[in-house]
Amino acid sequence: MCWTKVSRVMAGKTGNQKIVEQFLADGMDFMFGNPGTVEQGFLDALAEYPDMKYILTLQETIAVMMGDGYARATQKPTLVQLHSSPGIGNAVGAVYQAKRGHAPLVIIGSDAGVQYMNMDAQMANDLVAMMAPVTKYATMATSSKSLLRTLRRAVKIATTAPMGPVYVCLPMDVLDEINDEPVFPSCIPSTRVIPSSDLIRQSAEMLLSAEKPMIFVGDGVAYSDAIPELTKVAELLGAEVYGVEFGDVVMDNTHPLYQGTTGHMFGSYSHPITTKGDVNLIVGTYMVPEVFPELGDIYAPDAKVIHYDLNAYEIAKNHRVDLGIVCDPKLSLIELAEVIEAMISPEQMADVIQRIEDIGNAKTERIRKEKEADEQRKGKSPLTMAQFSKVLAEKLDLDETIIFDEALTSSPAVSRYIPPKKAGQYFTTRGGSLGVGFPGAIGAKLANPEKTVIGFSGDGGSMYTIQTLWSAVRHNAGAKFVVCNNGSYKLLQLNIDQYWKEREIEKHNFPLPFDLSYPAIRFDIMAQSMGVEAVRVEKEEDILPAIERMLADDKPFLIDLVLEGDHHSEWIKVNCSQ
Repeated sequence: MCWTKVSRVMAGKTGNQKIVEQFLADGMDFMFGNPGTVEQGFLDALAEYPDMKYILTLQETIAVMMGDGYARATQKPTLVQLHSSPGIGNAVGAVYQAKRGHAPLVIIGSDAGVQYMNMDAQMANDLVAMMAPVTKYATMATSSKSLLRTLRRAVKIATTAPMGPVYVCLPMDVLDEINDEPVFPSCIPSTRVIPSSDLIRQSAEMLLSAEKPMIFVGDGVAYSDAIPELTKVAELLGAEVYGVEFGDVVMDNTHPLYQGTTGHMFGSYSHPITTKGDVNLIVGTYMVPEVFPELGDIYAPDAKVIHYDLNAYEIAKNHRVDLGIVCDPKLSLIELAEVIEAMISPEQMADVIQRIEDIGNAKTERIRKEKEADEQRKGKSPLTMAQFSKVLAEKLDLDETIIFDEALTSSPAVSRYIPPKKAGQYFTTRGGSLGVGFPGAIGAKLANPEKTVIGFSGDGGSMYTIQTLWSAVRHNAGAKFVVCNNGSYKLLQLNIDQYWKEREIEKHNFPLPFDLSYPAIRFDIMAQSMGVEAVRVEKEEDILPAIERMLADDKPFLIDLVLEGDHHSEWIKVNCSQ
């Protein structure tokens, strides 16, 4: 907070004061925002409430993404303040990302006032309509008699499974009125529900009949703290486990049964995985979230499908399900494990033990080959992400470290050496909106000030939100930042490779709009201009000193990591000059 405390004498409290009291009653003591004129009343009132910490960001997208990181790290309602129409327009893409990631954001934005709504004045727009497609719930408070009631309803919706962002428009004149409503905490209904014993037994019978059981999981597992129970069920079945739609850790990545993820972009990548099993258990996700999904059946023709999820909408949304159950993942998996243990025969257990050994050996061999290939790059330039990640892993206390990973094409090398193990330890980007890596890391650091928090982003992604570094310094949030600087939109290059293959187009030069090499972006210099210490790393011998310097204290620090890439600045100079 940067205001000085002032005293006010009035006949009662206005809505500007009461909404702050309501947010504090609901445990929201951080407000991530970017101010505007129509919010001046309640921002002025913040001086009376030192428990409310306003985290100033320089653009609305960053406010949302920082709040998203904080919400994912805490799983609690998180307050975001946006400006009117232009500010909301800036933030829509980031709010969409929060919706896909089920982040419980409570987003507020002011309007000039109910009295001006028919004037079609400057910045006038239907703010609720703008936010409705990208939120779980959007509304406007139109009376001081129901202002706090409206906020409590929004908090309840944001934090009830499936969680997601909500938006409440707060007109200035409604906030300026004296407000007589009582302040009390919002009610968050419990969704800890379990299936009937008959449905659990039916699930167990189907799974024990499998010769090739498969498990597909998502954030519902992390959010219900069900990783131990999921792991036990997988071990009882000898089932391969794949992450499907998630931004948190859904299983210890070092476990022999965890096999990685299904596809993010192309259904053709996921299809060989989803057709492997004869009985499939889906928990806390939907099938399957690619950009270009498979339009036909994604399972083997005779395969059975069981789906546990608190989100009824996701069950059988796109693909067939034989047994769908709306339930809490943790409690349901506890019951399922107990029934499987009681029903499994010695012969079946012997098969399970053999399956686990075979799956684990294959995974160990695959990782060995990947690390062996990494070793071939030792001492060479340009650098690869594996060269950096290996050294970083050796210097970190992984139990006291949180990773916010938007490295995208460099992510496999990061997670190979810093494997995610437990929920709340390793977050990944969701929803396709670039730029979340750095503000997300700041949000996670504010939620976990005692831990080391490192945000990874590409050179393309980080430029969407690079001004977030300023907020890290202003609010003393000692997150660390690594730019995976390959001089390109590498993900787009990989995707067009697939596009060419599917259409039998001969590989040729990548489109120049994918090339970021000219003019070269100096992230270290930009960081320093905003008060963040930074170094540029181009050679292997520079890696260790840079990491040691980054980890030497609890202040913001950036490493501009120059990686190998397919880019041609000389072509840009010729073809893009005007």
